[in-house]
Amino acid sequence: MENKTLNSSQAVYEGIKNAGINFIVSVPCVNLQKLFDLVDEDEEITYFPVTREEEGIGILAGAYLAGKRPCILMQNSGLGNSVNALASLCQLYQIPLIMIMSHRGTKGEPIIGQVPMGKATPKILESLNIPYFKPETPKNAKEIISKSWEKAEKEKTQIGILLEISYWKSGDD
Repeated sequence: MENKTLNSSQAVYEGIKNAGINFIVSVPCVNLQKLFDLVDEDEEITYFPVTREEEGIGILAGAYLAGKRPCILMQNSGLGNSVNALASLCQLYQIPLIMIMSHRGTKGEPIIGQVPMGKATPKILESLNIPYFKPETPKNAKEIISKSWEKAEKEKTQIGILLEISYWKSGDD
């Protein structure tokens, strides 16, 4: 077997596959575009692009109740849009799901308007008691995401995976 270095998107995709995640919604994000393509091409994953994050959270709740392993791919700015759906639906009814977020507004962010939400994102997750992880390399991301569903289902919680700007630069994506 060839020993190759994973790029950022491929590592996240392989983590998703290893976790058995089979139902994904997404909201547009430039950093996640290559990942969207990988997921869209996978016949074992049901994939729906959505227009708003809270819409996606509602769809994922239904997918979980139908026996699927759900995940949303979004930019962290969408977390703000999702707070009510996460608290009043997923947390209230203990619906596990994975949120893989391109964490904009972190070190190296070229758009100043992204910085306030970038700083607030961990605090929002903490205030909702949602565990989150910040993988620094593609290998680390693959390992964390691979184990994420098991943790979410066991604890009946949502899990945040924050992929900072430095993550995308570490994997030649």
